[in-house]
Amino acid sequence: MDVATKLELIKQVGEEIITEEDLKHLLETKQKPIAYDGFEPSGQVHIAQGILRALNVNKMLKAGIHFKMYAADWHAWANLKFGGDLEKIQIAGDYLIEVWKACGMDTDKVEFVRATDVVNNQEYWKKVLKIARESTIQRILRCGQIMGRKEGEVQQASQILYPCMQAADIFEFEADITQLGMDQRKVNILAREIGQKLGWWKPVIVSHHMLMGLGEPPKGDKDALERKIELKMSKSKPDTAIFMTDSPHEVIRKIKQAYCPAKEVNENPMMEYARYLIFEHQKTFKVERPQKFGGDLEFTSFLELEKVYVAGELHPMDLKNAVAIHLNQLLDPVRKHFTKGKAKELLDQVLTFQVTR
Repeated sequence: MDVATKLELIKQVGEEIITEEDLKHLLETKQKPIAYDGFEPSGQVHIAQGILRALNVNKMLKAGIHFKMYAADWHAWANLKFGGDLEKIQIAGDYLIEVWKACGMDTDKVEFVRATDVVNNQEYWKKVLKIARESTIQRILRCGQIMGRKEGEVQQASQILYPCMQAADIFEFEADITQLGMDQRKVNILAREIGQKLGWWKPVIVSHHMLMGLGEPPKGDKDALERKIELKMSKSKPDTAIFMTDSPHEVIRKIKQAYCPAKEVNENPMMEYARYLIFEHQKTFKVERPQKFGGDLEFTSFLELEKVYVAGELHPMDLKNAVAIHLNQLLDPVRKHFTKGKAKELLDQVLTFQVTR
């Protein structure tokens, strides 16, 4: 595969790339660049962390990238997830990896890493302290959004360590590319600036789109990035998130009450799921409806769906029903995987844990 084709694949993943020129140079000069993404194990896994993540990772793999998926259990511990119970967090980490293996990610080509296995290395903690020495407390506090927290919500000293750890992860993994969500942008910029100062390197930032939750968008003027973060799907708001092991009935229930304004595409979760999940898995999107309301519709592209919806020729409830049907089809293999063996044991344990923000 030539560089132009690889670049095009990665651009499908990156809503923002810093910088495209650096990425092109990396692809031209390194045969197998390394990229990583990390998640706090903190409860059930929703479709943004599961289905969308698998799609994006597979595109990166196809572009010739060596990908490391990181179960950041010590980071979740620092961020007081599950009330700061490390044992529960580590069980949730095993569950997280099991979900990735079940949802279509090409796991034979992915390297799975746990923070528990990284923190035993003295060199890692030297990197953490070097980054802390080059940073101000105020700059680190501004990075609080990577933990799902605003600057004023960072209260524990352990949460100040978190951004330094995450920046150090990049260099510990020898990652050429940080391939995380837009909400991780500030710490990736920090690593990009500090990397050169410390004689390391300047990682390329490929920030993927954050799938929005089912709720109504926030009102009022907000910074663009802050708005994206408030819109994103979150397990701390379970009725606005679709989890990978939700029952078919639960998926339908949540979608029926979801925000879905007529004729509106922007910040409409149903249109988002059609665009970023359903059309990525299949060539057509079928909407079943009674003949008295015009009969079934079948779309071969998102642009075609968008045109019909904006024109008011597709009712929001018909769109919701179709999205629920297609999402349930995508989730069926995952649900089946978690009905037996080790996978079922992990899910049963995680479901007993109380999620804390």
